[in-house]
Amino acid sequence: MKIETNRFKAAITADEPQIGIWSSLCSNLAAEVISTTGFDWALIDMEHSPNDLASVLSQLQAYAGSKTTPVVRPPWNEPVMVKRLLDLGCFSLLFPMVQTPEEAEAAVRACRYPPHGVRGVSLTHRGNRYGEATDYLERAEDEIAILVQIETMSALDRVAEIAAVDGVTGVFFGPADLSADMGLIGKPGHPDVTAAIERGCKAVREAGKPAGILIGDVAQSVHWLKTGMRFVACGTDLGLLAKGGRALGAQVRKDAGLAG
Repeated sequence: MKIETNRFKAAITADEPQIGIWSSLCSNLAAEVISTTGFDWALIDMEHSPNDLASVLSQLQAYAGSKTTPVVRPPWNEPVMVKRLLDLGCFSLLFPMVQTPEEAEAAVRACRYPPHGVRGVSLTHRGNRYGEATDYLERAEDEIAILVQIETMSALDRVAEIAAVDGVTGVFFGPADLSADMGLIGKPGHPDVTAAIERGCKAVREAGKPAGILIGDVAQSVHWLKTGMRFVACGTDLGLLAKGGRALGAQVRKDAGLAG
């Protein structure tokens, strides 16, 4: 048996737009629901959510066999967690807060076996279907998507160099942190933030790499897709639950003539 092609990596590398959702509920049941909703990819967040390896594993299992590719964001750019996530069967990783080409290179090394990297070698794990995928050692490097996240102006100034690092699959922009670094905290949609990201997206595209973003607004999602972003998360599971719940309760109270 051979390892499967990473559909998400193949699509963004071929310049095909991929619509995604951010997932922070830490639930395999929520992941299973998301897997039925038609999103091309879903980000399982370990940086700002209480996910651990066991909860990530259960969500990877929930997405197995679906058309939604799970992408995992580890808590930090460090090789021990990365090694364990790869062995769990994660084939797409988003590295947070990458500031320099050297940090991007470290992310790539964490995903590659020696002599090209520092990933430890295990011969039986979920990633290689417990030894059944006999081509894993040879092909894992080709199928693992390595995405790096730009979240500061310093990183944005070097985004072309970061995008050019061999092994980096794509570059992801984080408007929330970037707006904070620009002195506009809580205003990820501010025109200055948008203009800065547009410049960054252009530089990434010119480097021959796909760009992505998380934005919780339909119009902005469409804007970024038209701008050239190729993997766009257009909302979060937490946001959908919170907003939907508030809207539903408020509507029932209103229609029933009850006090809010």
